[in-house]
Amino acid sequence: MIQLENVSKRYLTKKALNAVSLQIEPGHIIGLIGSNGSGKSTTLKLIAGLIQPTAGTVLVDGRIATRRICDKVAYLSELDSYYSFFTVNQMVDFYAQTFRDFDRKKAKNMLDFMKLNGTQKVKHLSKGNRGRLKIVVTLSRNVPFVLMDEPLSGLDPIVRRSIVKSLISFIDLGKQTVILTTHELQEIEPLLDQVILIKNGGILAQENVDDLRSRENLSLTDWMVKHYGE
Repeated sequence: MIQLENVSKRYLTKKALNAVSLQIEPGHIIGLIGSNGSGKSTTLKLIAGLIQPTAGTVLVDGRIATRRICDKVAYLSELDSYYSFFTVNQMVDFYAQTFRDFDRKKAKNMLDFMKLNGTQKVKHLSKGNRGRLKIVVTLSRNVPFVLMDEPLSGLDPIVRRSIVKSLISFIDLGKQTVILTTHELQEIEPLLDQVILIKNGGILAQENVDDLRSRENLSLTDWMVKHYGE
C-alpha cells in the first residue's frame, strides 16, 4: 500500500503539493492526471523516494519513502537519462547489475516484442524506440510498485498503441501496482482501474473508472475538464 499523509512539497517559493492525503491499494493500474504543473511528477518522485516532502509522510508498504525504497519501486522518468554510448543490450546489463530483482528473461521477451535491436546504440535510437527501451528496463523489474511518468510523451500514435499493448502484456497485477501520469488519456483509459485527479497541488477526486463511467457517462478527458471547470 502507498500512503501520503498530509504531504506538502515546496520548491523555493513554489508549492508543488499542498497537504495531500492519499491511499493507494495494491493490484491496480492507476492514472494520475491533471494539467502541467499540477503536481503529478512531484507525487511520483516522492513515492519513489527521489525527493523528500517539506511536510507530511510518504509510506510505501509501511516504510518511509527514501532512495532505499528502490527495492520496492521501479521509476520511469519522463526525461531521457540513459547513457547514450551504451547499446540496448548494455542498458539491460546495467539494470541487471544495478537491481537484484531485474528479470533478464522478461527483458529479452520485451525487447523481441518491441522489435528493439540489442546491438544498436541508445544515441542512434529514434524517440519512439528510446521510449520502448525505457518501458523494457522499467517493467523488467520484479517490484510491487511501478511508477511511470508520461511513458507516451511525444510519441506518435502507432508507437503509443505498441507501448499500450506492452503494458497489457507485461504487467502482473497479481503482484504489481502501476501508477502512471499521462496526457494521452484516450489511449490509456481502457487500461485504468482507478484515476486520481490533481490540480494546483491538491487532489480533486479519486475514482474507480468503471464506477465513474456508469455514474457520469463521461470519458476521462470530459470528466477531467468538468472537474477543472468547477
